This record gives sequence, structure tokens and C-alpha cells, in this order.
Amino acid sequence: MKKEIRYKHIIKQLENLLIDTDPQILRLATISTLLYQKMKGFYWTGFYFLQEGELLLSTYHGTPACQKLKKDSGVCWAAINQKKTIIVPNVHEFSGHIACDSRTNSEIVTPVYFKNGLIAGVLDIDSKNFNHFDEVDALWLEKISKMVFI
Repeated sequence: MKKEIRYKHIIKQLENLLIDTDPQILRLATISTLLYQKMKGFYWTGFYFLQEGELLLSTYHGTPACQKLKKDSGVCWAAINQKKTIIVPNVHEFSGHIACDSRTNSEIVTPVYFKNGLIAGVLDIDSKNFNHFDEVDALWLEKISKMVFI
């Protein structure tokens, strides 16, 4: 199945599952679960959120992850600092990459914003495959990240 079709199905499922869903942790768990289970090659899916200037792990699926990410290092901080989605075809070539799991070879990180436009954190997805992510993923994951806060 084409990626676009998979993403459309995921968004439809999320629209149905997230109706009046509270607390926030349930929304995060549902999003990370669907992405992890429905998208081929997604090895780790999860969220990191800013808290008092630190980027801390929230809900995720996959192998154990880094609890706190070193400030201004790695792909997640790059997405926050640049306020844009970052696609890394080969994490081993990304300066300052934080290797929570050495089996990760590519990564995509999309900022997550509060409804007021301030950055809240990131949606982080890893793959064991090199060059796994592209602009199609970026487009759809940005749409999904907007579903975090209602």
C-alpha cells in the first residue's frame, strides 16, 4: 500500500479515536501506537516535550529511549531550534546525533506546537533502514503532529 494511503487511513483512525480524548497522554499514546503499528519500517515512534528548558521523553513505542536529550544536540533539538521537520537519511553522518539505539539508521523529527503557536516538543521517528523517510512522510507527519493538541 502506498505511503499516502497508509497515512490517510491513520489520520481517519485518529480522527475517530481522538474524539474528546483526554488526558493528553492518551492522545500521545494513540498517535505513537498507530504510527508504530501501521507504518512499515518505523522502528521507534515517540514524543519528546520541552519542560523548563529540557527536552524530556514522553509516550513512545519501541526500544528503551533516552530520557533527557542533551540541550542543542541531536535531531530533536535541531527540529526545535530550526522550527521545522528534519529528515536525516543517515544518522551516523548527522553531527551531534544522539544514539539512544545503535540500530537506528535514519530519522525524521517533526515539531509539535501548542494551539497558541508555541513549540511544545517533537514527534520523533526512527528506522533501521537508511534513507527511509522523505517529503511524503514529512507532509503527513506534520498533519498528524497538529492532532496532538485540541
